Amino acid sequence: MELKDLLDALNAGETISGGSPLHEVMHRTSQDALRVTAELNGSYQEPRRVRELLSELTGGPVAESVAVFPPLYSDFGKNLRLGERVFINSGCRFQDQGGVTIGDDCLIGHNAVFASLNHAMDPARRADMIPAPIVVGRNVWIGSNSTILSGVTIGRNAVVAAASVVTKDVPANSVVVGSPARVVRTLDSVD
Repeated sequence: MELKDLLDALNAGETISGGSPLHEVMHRTSQDALRVTAELNGSYQEPRRVRELLSELTGGPVAESVAVFPPLYSDFGKNLRLGERVFINSGCRFQDQGGVTIGDDCLIGHNAVFASLNHAMDPARRADMIPAPIVVGRNVWIGSNSTILSGVTIGRNAVVAAASVVTKDVPANSVVVGSPARVVRTLDSVD
């Protein structure tokens, strides 16, 4: 089994059984992500070098307009996609096996967590991993210390207030707050 096989299974929403050959590929890939993020976070890196390391982490191009203030953590990296003009503040964590897509013009606050995997509820299958993508639309602002859970889509122009836990989809042009996050306001559309 190779990384492509794992990505195909993850992106199809297939459960990855604990101890399976795909699970082993996931662990090998995680070691690479830990190596890259250790270099990213170990000392000062110029913005150009930060983008180079992000490109190595994700396995794809990272736009010159992307800005990240390390540290940034990822335990996989290969299913993380960043749009144009994305800003990620320090301390953010990406569990991106299930897929994390950040749209153009997004702002991500300090210590935000993106968790795209769940474990099976059956104690006998607890090591199984169930992926579901996180999709953040264009021009979204995610406040500091927020957690975005697997399977969530955040609509364009939305705001996730600091310390919110987003457990379900967020409509476009809305402000959500709390744990679990709930809509408290609708914004005038800028589109």
